[in-house]
Amino acid sequence: MLTLIKDEKLLLLAIVMACLTFPFEHWLLHSGQVTALVAGFVLIAAIVCASMRVAHHAELLAERFGDPYGTMILTLSAVLVEVVILAIMMSNEASPTLVRDTIYSAVMLDINGILGLAALMGGIKHGEQSYNDDSARTYSVMILTAMAVSMVVPEFIPKADWKIYSAFTIGAMVVLYTLFLRMQVGPHSYFFSYSYPEKKAHKRTAEEPQGNLQFSIGMLVLGVIVIGALAEVMSKTLDLGLEGTGAPPVITAIVVATISAAPEILTALRAALANRMQSVVNVALGASLSTVILTVPAMEAMALYTGQPFQMAMTPVQTVMVLITLVVSAINLNDGQTNAIEGMTHFVLFATFIMLSFLGL
Repeated sequence: MLTLIKDEKLLLLAIVMACLTFPFEHWLLHSGQVTALVAGFVLIAAIVCASMRVAHHAELLAERFGDPYGTMILTLSAVLVEVVILAIMMSNEASPTLVRDTIYSAVMLDINGILGLAALMGGIKHGEQSYNDDSARTYSVMILTAMAVSMVVPEFIPKADWKIYSAFTIGAMVVLYTLFLRMQVGPHSYFFSYSYPEKKAHKRTAEEPQGNLQFSIGMLVLGVIVIGALAEVMSKTLDLGLEGTGAPPVITAIVVATISAAPEILTALRAALANRMQSVVNVALGASLSTVILTVPAMEAMALYTGQPFQMAMTPVQTVMVLITLVVSAINLNDGQTNAIEGMTHFVLFATFIMLSFLGL
């Protein structure tokens, strides 16, 4: 029992925070802006703690099933966390651009932040790192297609027709993901895997704990429920705390994207330092694709249900940044090897994204 408490202390901390927050929600929202802002950041920390345990148990499940199933479970758990937080925040009358900005921020963070930093650190330590270039090409073309259909074309859709196009977008994303899932777990699963030397593979298997399947599933579900409960109050306190401060609206979206991506960052960095770049590619590009292809239909369905459309069309600056990112990604990830220079190009793009966000662009 003591071992269980020690292992799950982060999730227990998040549960305690949830139990303490709800009785004092009214007080937090009526004790001034500073109190609300501090409470918002404390709740963000609690959500990150819970999401770390969700990712841990997703990784244990991933180890049981192996690649490409493993990274699929990990990225799907991160998307689930993101969808839960977004759905709760949007139900509290958040900015109509929150969904768009969160998906855009997630793609910038996953491809330029996670992949860039991992390739940079791994390249400095190991030089060139190998992976299956089929996976990179497949991910990249699907990300480009999904973002174009769901976040570029809507700019040209008349407002009177938003429901029709929204329904079409849901169908298109479902079809894309169904085909992708069939490829990832079916006869083309070799696209998303890479054969490392046997010695390293055996060493990795010996070092990684297998855990209990039912327990990991239960903890994953509990973690998502706790995150949803914390997000309910966090969205209100953060909105109140940032009100009138002049903070760019995209800051909230970056916070949501970072919360969902926090576990993936650690997973990717560990994989890069262990010279397992295929896992980094699967996590970073898989997370980007899953964010677009799953979050979009979930939130579009919510918009249709409520009758309140979201602003999904990206701004010109966002469109240019996504285009540059995907072009650089296509050039860097076309030869089956990454290095520190390629990692640095993505990380500079990530720094540019942060700068533009603070400038309100």
